[in-house]
Amino acid sequence: MKINPEDFRVPAGKKVDLQKWPTRVKPVYKSKKKYAKLLQQQVEELSSLQRLHYASNRHAVLLIFQAMDAAGKDGAIRHVMSGVNPQGCQVFSFKHPSATELDHDFLWRTTQALPERGRIGIFNRSYYEEVLIVRVHPEILREQRLPEALVDTNTLWQERYRSIVDLENHLYRNGTRIIKFFLHLSEEEQRKRFLDRIDEPEKNWKFSLADIEERKFWKQYMQAYAACLGATSTKTAPWYVVPADDKENARLIIAQVIVDTFKALNMRYPETDAKRRKELLAIREELVREGPGSD
Repeated sequence: MKINPEDFRVPAGKKVDLQKWPTRVKPVYKSKKKYAKLLQQQVEELSSLQRLHYASNRHAVLLIFQAMDAAGKDGAIRHVMSGVNPQGCQVFSFKHPSATELDHDFLWRTTQALPERGRIGIFNRSYYEEVLIVRVHPEILREQRLPEALVDTNTLWQERYRSIVDLENHLYRNGTRIIKFFLHLSEEEQRKRFLDRIDEPEKNWKFSLADIEERKFWKQYMQAYAACLGATSTKTAPWYVVPADDKENARLIIAQVIVDTFKALNMRYPETDAKRRKELLAIREELVREGPGSD
C-alpha cells in the first residue's frame, strides 16, 4: 500500500465530523522489520531534502502537531526527524503561558518562535491551544484579561480562527510553508496507553492526574477540534488528520507528508557564478601550492 497524503488532508472550507475520520487504517507495513526499513528510507530522504532546504535558504517550514494526550506526538517528532541536522531544526513545546505572555495577544509567544528561512520549526502544541483547551475551559480566558466587550463566546472563536488564518496566509506570502498534523486517537486507545503508563514503571513519569481529568472532556475536545480543523485548514496551510491508534503507521504517514511538501518546493543548491568560480579556483591553486613538499 502506498501512502497518499491527500487521503488525510482536510479539504479547505469543509466542515469536519471526526467520527467519519478513522483512527486506524490498513498499515503500509507488513512487519516491524518492514516498518523500520520504510521509516529509515523516509528519514534518509528527509535528511537529504533538509540539507538542500538549508542550502537554498528560500523557504522556512513549520510543522505543527496537535493531539489528545498519549496520541504519540513526541514519538512521531523523535522518529520522523531523527535524521535531520539539529542545526537546521528547532522544536518548541508550548505549555501554560507566563505572566508576560498573558499580557500580549494570543499569537505573540508563538510568533517569536517561528523558523527562519532555511530552517524547520516544530511546534509541539501551538497557538491552536487558544481555540482548543481555552474553548473547552473558557475560564482560562479570565487570565488573559481581555476587555469585556471582546469576550463574547458567540464570536470569539470565529475571530480567533480568522486571526490564525490571516497569520498563516501572511507567512505563506513570505516563504513559510506550514504543515499541520492532528493525530487522531480513539478514546479506547488512549485508555490502553494510559494503563500502560501506569503499569510500566519506566513510563510512570508520562502520566499525571491532570491527564485523566482532561479525558473527562473528550467529547468537548472532539467538538473543538472538529470546529478548528474545518475553519483553519486552507490550501496553503492544510491540516492532516493522521490515524494515530497505530503509532508506527502514523509516523510513516507523517514522514511522507513532510517529504512530499519539501519536494514541492522545487529547491536547488545555489549556483556558482563566473566571478565566484574564479575566486574558488584561485583559492584552490593556493591550497595546492601548500601541499607536501611546498616548503
